[in-house]
Amino acid sequence: MPVRRRGNRLERWEISLIKAMVADGRWPNDQDILAYFTRPTRSINHRAIAEIRTGAKHTALKATDADELDSFIASWPEVDSETGLSVRGDELLIKAREAMIAAVHTFNSAGLTFRAELFVVTAVIAWTYLLHAWFKREGIDYRHTRNHNGERAVVKTTGGADKYWDLAQCLKHLKCPIDQGAQTNLAFLLGIRHEIEHRSTSRIDDAISAKLQACCINFNDSIKGLFGAQYALERRLPIALQFVTFNLDQRTLLKKAGTMPRHVETMMDAFEQQLTPEQRADPRFAFRVFMVHKTANRAPGADLAVELVPPGSDIAEKFNLALKEVEKRKYLPNEIVKIMVAEGCSRFTMDSHTRLWKRLVAKEAAKGYGAVAVGKQWCWYETWLNRVREECQEHPAQYRPLPPSVSQSE
Repeated sequence: MPVRRRGNRLERWEISLIKAMVADGRWPNDQDILAYFTRPTRSINHRAIAEIRTGAKHTALKATDADELDSFIASWPEVDSETGLSVRGDELLIKAREAMIAAVHTFNSAGLTFRAELFVVTAVIAWTYLLHAWFKREGIDYRHTRNHNGERAVVKTTGGADKYWDLAQCLKHLKCPIDQGAQTNLAFLLGIRHEIEHRSTSRIDDAISAKLQACCINFNDSIKGLFGAQYALERRLPIALQFVTFNLDQRTLLKKAGTMPRHVETMMDAFEQQLTPEQRADPRFAFRVFMVHKTANRAPGADLAVELVPPGSDIAEKFNLALKEVEKRKYLPNEIVKIMVAEGCSRFTMDSHTRLWKRLVAKEAAKGYGAVAVGKQWCWYETWLNRVREECQEHPAQYRPLPPSVSQSE
């Protein structure tokens, strides 16, 4: 269970309502008033009501009018039917849950083409609200401020509202409660989100699905750890079932048909190049499931569609080779030339390859196109192979065979 900390305090709109209740006279007892403002996510001491009644605190705030008080009483208790959260008081936590539920439902919806992009954008909103809810409970001001005439002033939006931190700013706070593995996952998704905002991303669902799965699990773990197990999402989001299976040839064709844009591949490779092997293997960064076809010895076991194999278990040891992370495929320059020739670009030569990587400054580490392998030989990753393929497709007149009439005239 989460430990109660700072943040068990009344908000300004609640103080105004309490002042109106005190003046109304129908609630002569502080404990009766307190009942309207205590909820599972926040416990208020009855002393806070007495301080308002006697004028010891909050003297500058005015009581709300009678109509708003009557509206509050008539709608109380206004709670979320599933969680029991206060629709107004716990608005941020409710929004966080609903945004993540919407993200997963969207990704699992049939007929959508750009599911990953929709998931990432909505999941970032969910995490932002979750952290805002935690900062609010802990009494941490999560608004942007600036120096104005020697004093700190809250930054306003063009509409005049307070400007709150985005997710990246929330993660930078020294007291951010999210563990490092989950933060790494979110930093990756924010990078993808930036690509979505500024450029087309094409089909990226399969390429980042492990990160999206980790994002869901991290969110569920975080909301349970920070606010309580009763707010978990697993009851709302059962496992999705897939109606088709793919053999190796089918997957190869699908992967080739869904090649990602160069800038997305570059961003992903550059991000992962900065991580240690431990960070890349952390399931909080990218969650991968190892599935083994199993004949159950008893009926209940036969009903398990997916069995998770924990690291270090007997099964994990038995299938050690299958569980090892696969190293990126590396290509020598002459291999890339041969592949292009085999694909019909017979005029693509070693000289063509050299001029291309020099023109694009492709050996810069930040671009993630390749690295020095064993023996100090530079090798290229598949992202570079795809870039070369893209170059050949964009300039067929330069790399494909000349038409017979052109050859004869020469």
